[in-house]
Amino acid sequence: MLTSFVDGIFCCFTGKSTNVVVPIESSEPTDGFEFVEVKPGRVLRVRHIIPDRPVVEEPGTGEGGTVSCKRKISVYRNGQLLIENVNEATHPELVRYQNGDSTVDTDVSNCEAPPAAQASEHTPGSATAGQAMDSKPAPQQNLQQVQRRRRKPKCSIVIDCERKITCCKGTHPDVALFFIHGVGGSLDIWGSQLDYFSQLGYEVIAPDLAGHGASSAPQIPAAYTFYALAEDVRIIFKRYAKKRNILVGHSYGVSFCTFLAHEYPEQVHKVVMINGGGPTALEPSLCSVFNLPTCVLNFLSPCLTWSFLMAGFAHQGMREKKLLKENNAFNVSSFVLRSMMSGQYWPEGDEVYHAEITVPVLLVHGMYDKFVLVQEDQRMAEILLLGFLKIIDDGSHMVMMECPDLVNTLLHEFFLWQPYPSPVIETVIKKKRWSKIKSLICFCLTFLDITY
Repeated sequence: MLTSFVDGIFCCFTGKSTNVVVPIESSEPTDGFEFVEVKPGRVLRVRHIIPDRPVVEEPGTGEGGTVSCKRKISVYRNGQLLIENVNEATHPELVRYQNGDSTVDTDVSNCEAPPAAQASEHTPGSATAGQAMDSKPAPQQNLQQVQRRRRKPKCSIVIDCERKITCCKGTHPDVALFFIHGVGGSLDIWGSQLDYFSQLGYEVIAPDLAGHGASSAPQIPAAYTFYALAEDVRIIFKRYAKKRNILVGHSYGVSFCTFLAHEYPEQVHKVVMINGGGPTALEPSLCSVFNLPTCVLNFLSPCLTWSFLMAGFAHQGMREKKLLKENNAFNVSSFVLRSMMSGQYWPEGDEVYHAEITVPVLLVHGMYDKFVLVQEDQRMAEILLLGFLKIIDDGSHMVMMECPDLVNTLLHEFFLWQPYPSPVIETVIKKKRWSKIKSLICFCLTFLDITY
């Protein structure tokens, strides 16, 4: 702590930060580590593991299941969001939709298609956005009153696509796993996951964000904005992407996974969000300790590290302190930390942006997380079309470090999951063409074992 105070005094006199993160000499073997120059002078360390595996033929066209992703998203002038999951039926009816604590009555007779079975795919115990609260036709005396209350949406977006979902086995050479850490972390926090999945035959890629781990640390705040970091992640993704890619993000890293899933829906196969928060647009807080000058943050560095230990882990013992030290977590300079927090500006990442994502998403939340509330991940599960929420009772914000075996098993089951409908159900569905009922039954039957 004395060193931190001395560094703070030096910073105040010189105006420069003393604990600047620069590429470090790693004690680990160089095998699997690469340095990628995403921009001139901007170098990221990437751990890239290609396991030895036999060549396996491409999966046949008959494997996997097809999920109908058809929904209409309407935004009203009062900020209300209405999501309609529509099917092939054409019968107009009056439906009441729920959005948070408020409801909207709307006549869907003029819509392209009415809501689907009044529920999209969701896990038991987690409501889905756009779920119909009342699918029965309203009485005639109430019809005129509801029609008078009908409001024209500010804008509407229609999504109509068919997504084929297949399992991602590690023996297939067309599968790649990307792991993106959050603020103050490094690729080392994924140590258990990288070793586990590479041993199973998966190709894994995990970068250090700028200013973190062994990546270069530019000394300008603009280098740490959301858009600058997102462009770095995009370059890494395009460099290592395969035919089927799975993104795993933690905390702030979830936003970059969402960005890639939205930009590359055909290449991103599945997404895992670990303690990522709700589907809200990012905006830096004006009243935050990270807005203090860098020299002051140098003084407070030991307190910030202690606070992160207390809030990031369910238990604060020698094991957790050892995990922090060995995995290089929360070991960044005050300048980088301040620039990262003030650069979290992403107005496009609102609920509509997340509702447009059509890839399957697994949300993992540690029950004792003090940075992200469980209600935020629940809201995310409601907004996402194919969202599944799993709560780990013994975990906190750094759940992948606290409960590595449980998280690895959970992720692996999600990677291997695919909607296999039974032959009897498939025959009935083909005859009656109930695509949304097909999706609902398949998700409930095949994913029940890893969801609530």
